[in-house]
Amino acid sequence: MPATTAVDVHAHHFGTDLPAFPGNAPRLVVDGPDGGRILRGERTFRKVTPVLWDVPRRLAAMDEAGISHQVISPVPVTMEYAAGDPAYARAMNDSLAAACASAEGRLWGLGCLPFTGSAAAVAELGRCLRLGLRGVEIGTRIGELDLDAPELDEFWAACDASGAAVFVHPVGGGADVVRRAGQPYDLGLGMLTDTAIAASSLVFGGVLGKFANLRVGLAHGGGAFPWAYPRLRVAAALGGAPADWDAHVRRLYADTLVFDDEHLRLLAHRFGRDRLLLGSDAPFFPDQMAKSVAAVRRTFPGQDLLAPGALGFLGLTVNEGAHR
Repeated sequence: MPATTAVDVHAHHFGTDLPAFPGNAPRLVVDGPDGGRILRGERTFRKVTPVLWDVPRRLAAMDEAGISHQVISPVPVTMEYAAGDPAYARAMNDSLAAACASAEGRLWGLGCLPFTGSAAAVAELGRCLRLGLRGVEIGTRIGELDLDAPELDEFWAACDASGAAVFVHPVGGGADVVRRAGQPYDLGLGMLTDTAIAASSLVFGGVLGKFANLRVGLAHGGGAFPWAYPRLRVAAALGGAPADWDAHVRRLYADTLVFDDEHLRLLAHRFGRDRLLLGSDAPFFPDQMAKSVAAVRRTFPGQDLLAPGALGFLGLTVNEGAHR
C-alpha cells in the first residue's frame, strides 16, 4: 500500500452489488465496459463511467493522478433517496464498505443515513462506523430542515460523541435555490448558495457552538460561504451580541473543488491551510483528480497540503492513515 501522500476526500461510488429496489429508487445500469447510467425509475438521471463502480479502475485512475487514497461517498441522488428509505441506506452503506474492503486500504468511506426519525439516523450512523466507514455524507438540507433545526440535535450529538466525520454536499443539483433555473445557474450558483446556507446554519445557527467535537467538511469549497462570511458576520452582529464566529468557522473543513487558484487562497485564509481537503468529485469531472492535485501544488508550492487536512477530518493520524 502506498504512503498517504494525497487524499481525495470528495469522490463518489455506486456499486453494482446494490440490490434492486422498486419504484423510483436510483439504480445503476452498466451498459458495457466503458459506461453506464444512473436511472430514476425508467428515466436516465445521468450517464456515468466505470470508475464509479469499478474499484480497480478507480485505483488506476488515482495512480495516474498521483492520489494515494480516496474517500468515497454516495452519489448525492442516492444519499437523498436513502434519507427516506432505511433499507436503501443500509444497502448503500454495505456496498461502500465492501468497496473499501476490496481496495487494499486505499479507500475510506462515508455512508448515508435515513432521516425518518432521530433514532433511525443515529442507529445507522453507529452501524456505518462498525462497518469501518469513517463517517457520513449528508445534504445541505435534510428534507425541509436546515442543519440547525432542533430536530437534528440528536444526530449532531451522536456525531460529536462518536467522532464521525460529516461531509456536507449540496442536494438537488442546486435546483430551486436561486431564482434562475437550469444551467449554468443550478450548478454554478444554486449549489454554491445552498452550501453557503448550510455553513451559515452551522456557524450562526449554533450547531458548532453546541457541539465542540464535530468535524464537518463542506463540499465545493464551502460554496459562496468563504466569500460571504464577512458580510454574514456583520449582519449577524446587528441581531445581538456577537459570538465566537471566527473560531467556529475555522473548525470547518472545505474541499478544494473550486476551479480557481485565487479561490484556493481564500479558502486557506478563511478556514486555515490545515482545513483544506483535496477534492475532485470523481468521477464526474473528466481529469479532475489530476487537475485538483496540480492546483493545490501550484497554489501552495513546497507545502504539504494534500493529505494532512484529510487525515484530521477523518480522525486519523499519519501512521493510522498508512495502515487503514
